[in-house]
This record gives sequence, structure tokens and C-alpha cells, in this order.
Amino acid sequence: MDKLTLSGKPFIAGSAKGIALVSREPLSFWGGYDWKTGEIIDRRHPLSGEIAKGKILAIPFTRGSSTTTAVLLESIRAETAPAGIITTATDFFFALASVVADEMYSKPIPLVAISESDFALLKTGDEIEIENDGKVVLTKFGG
Repeated sequence: MDKLTLSGKPFIAGSAKGIALVSREPLSFWGGYDWKTGEIIDRRHPLSGEIAKGKILAIPFTRGSSTTTAVLLESIRAETAPAGIITTATDFFFALASVVADEMYSKPIPLVAISESDFALLKTGDEIEIENDGKVVLTKFGG
């Protein structure tokens, strides 16, 4: 078991720990994420059928409209949201949902952007810890 620490930029500071759910494809939360269960329901997406609840969701960015913010906010309220989110650039839809969730429910979701080359190191099933300063500690469980 190897540990690797990646430097990221925290857009929404916070700490979270969980199993990674990783895709190289963007995701639309509008019609792609079931806020009631945390399931990724876009049947064309590589993570279709996976449950993101409580995991560290790593996708390069969102696809689609600002309704991503509303769907993520509802999942935070329903406690079916990811524990943290890693992207490759600023994602304003995720950030807005986390800021509003902090104001309304005192439950922000940590949001960190890492470089594309570091993002390529992430694998589904790895254990990831997001730290307040944007560091991403990755424990690799299989090559």
C-alpha cells in the first residue's frame, strides 16, 4: 500500500475521507444523479449505476446547466451527496452548491481542483483524504 500526496487548490476548504469514485468523463447532475439515493443514473456515463454517496467523487468538471447546483444541494440536504469532490478546474456549479449548503444546512462539501496529470493518477477504489489546505492524500490499493 503506497501513499501519495497531491497538491490541489481548495475552492471550498474542508476535509473528507472516502473511497474514490473516478471518471475521466464530465457528469451532468441534471438527469445524471439521483439526489434521493446518490446513484449516478446517466446510463451513458461510465459510472452509471455507481453510488457516490459518502465517496470522494472525482470528475474533471460538470456537464450541462446550472441545475447541477440544485441537484447537488438536494443531495446534501438528503445526505446522499459525495463526501468530497475533486475536479481539474474551478467548477462554479459545485462550488455554489457547497456554499449554499454551508449557509442553509452547515454542511459544505470540500471541493478541490488538481492538475490533469495528478487527476490521471486517481483510480476508483483508492482511499482518498482531502485536507483543508487542498492536499489530496491518495492510498493506492492496486497498482
